[in-house]
Amino acid sequence: MIWIRLFAEFFITGLFAVGGGAATIPLLRDMSARTGWFTLGELADMVAVAESTPGPIGVNMASFAGYRTAGIPGAVTATLGIVTPSVIVVLIIARLLDKYRENRITQSVFRGLRPASAALIASACFSLITTVLNAGRAGGSLVSYGNITAVCLAAALVAATRRIKAHPILFIAASAVVGIIFKM
Repeated sequence: MIWIRLFAEFFITGLFAVGGGAATIPLLRDMSARTGWFTLGELADMVAVAESTPGPIGVNMASFAGYRTAGIPGAVTATLGIVTPSVIVVLIIARLLDKYRENRITQSVFRGLRPASAALIASACFSLITTVLNAGRAGGSLVSYGNITAVCLAAALVAATRRIKAHPILFIAASAVVGIIFKM
């Protein structure tokens, strides 16, 4: 029975994750609260793992959450659940887009989806930042050594990526090393 629920939950997530994998984060936060399959701290870990592994973030997160919930069958089920809506929608849109590409209503729909996508991604960023900053907090202040260190390191990383032209993998590796050193 858990596999049916995993498929249904991730199918709904995949259906409403307009804007890509980062847009799934608010939906996964809600899923965490409703199902208890993973904590917000584990969600932050899922994002970190999904961002640092090859493949789409939403699919990686679904696989990780499914595995944590019901092992390998759960990972397969959750992954199928999150990709199925995309496959169906792409097949329908591909069929209709050629026919209605120049239609004003079609163009308006796509223009309307852009802000919705941006809002979902912005919500995901805000959600992830608050989750990360609250992850080590046990009733304490947001202004703690770990949080200030994390914010400073994030700011330094953003500054470094703007000034240093290097492959993103180097920044990911450097961030992992810093996380190990500071035990973040």
